[in-house]
Amino acid sequence: MNTKNLLVGIGLCLLSACTEVDNKLEVDRALEYCDRQVHRTLEVMHGKGREVDYTMMPRNIMDGQYDWNYRKVSKEEWCGGFWPGILWYDYEYTQDPKIKEEAEKFTASLKFLSEIPAYDHDLGFLVFCSYGNGYRLTGSPEYKQVIINTADSLSALFNPCVGTMLSWPRNVEMFGGHNTIMDNMINLEMLFWAAKNGGNPYLFDIAVAHADKTMKYHFRPDYTSYHVAVYDTLTGEFIKGVTHQGYSDDSMWARGQAWAIYGYTVVYRETKDVRYLDFVQKVTDVYLKNLPEDYVPYWDFNDPSIPDAPRDASAACVVASALLELSGYLPAEKALEYKQAAVKMLTSLNSDKYQCGKSKLAFLLHSTGHLPAGSEIDASIIYADYYYMEALLRLKRLTENKPIIDE
Repeated sequence: MNTKNLLVGIGLCLLSACTEVDNKLEVDRALEYCDRQVHRTLEVMHGKGREVDYTMMPRNIMDGQYDWNYRKVSKEEWCGGFWPGILWYDYEYTQDPKIKEEAEKFTASLKFLSEIPAYDHDLGFLVFCSYGNGYRLTGSPEYKQVIINTADSLSALFNPCVGTMLSWPRNVEMFGGHNTIMDNMINLEMLFWAAKNGGNPYLFDIAVAHADKTMKYHFRPDYTSYHVAVYDTLTGEFIKGVTHQGYSDDSMWARGQAWAIYGYTVVYRETKDVRYLDFVQKVTDVYLKNLPEDYVPYWDFNDPSIPDAPRDASAACVVASALLELSGYLPAEKALEYKQAAVKMLTSLNSDKYQCGKSKLAFLLHSTGHLPAGSEIDASIIYADYYYMEALLRLKRLTENKPIIDE
């Protein structure tokens, strides 16, 4: 890659981002909105006449509701790390010591996950979004050890015959083999981090093997992805690609494609192997070219009920955050394309159509969790808010000419 072109690309992206933010986005105003919503949630939690239960995490707000539906922290509740992560992001922006204290208390309730065998692949979501951000902002040795211990636990799901981590041990019989879901790509970041921060170096090899096998079998010739790839547990042979949360086995489920874009951006960052950089652009381009006008996808790109199908703001948040990082690794023209796409996504998400405002405690409306199961359809969902705030903080860093990723 030509270094001069890369630098020029970054410079053009920064200029473009600054101009568009000044005209449309106003990143600080969006982050201040997030901070207000965080405080509103905390006020409700503290205002119920009893001590806050720091093991109860916000999960979703359905149509007609104002307050969150809360879920108890457990090995089964995969979204438990997002609320502590949001609090850490809010502390990063505000430097408010009261927010830091709340982040520490909610984060502490997840420590048990580092002390038990892995229930499934979601440990990255649970621990790296919480303890990972906490360590990044505090440097706490205790947080570091929790992450390393959790990465070791997660690695036990790796099957060397297959070359990937098992996603849902409880669903092996249902799928007919070793199942790996696209969401699992997000958990690789914790393995990479642990490998270079005092954990077992083998964790790096596991992450690379998982990324390689997923790249080979989890995508169709047009670079759209299956939600689930099923392998023979003993031989590692690819059996089939299917869906679980998408419209059909052959459709492009929006959040699954988003996980792929984000995941392979991380893999390139950690390996600097251009194979991943080339691949993630192909995965990204098929997503971008099929977006509706406002750049917030329908829950599945192939739902025949479009334009009457539900949107998935959470997918837009994940992709916006990923593109802001990915643009920093590319030559000028492609970098600018991806930066502008991310800004378009965030501009839409920052509008009255997608922001909750005073109607709910969450940041955003119109996410879709698991439509085939009838779960969290057209809802406010905690992971949408997490990646929304992450994307805003990344864009703020870019406009201030700061690195997006803390090395």
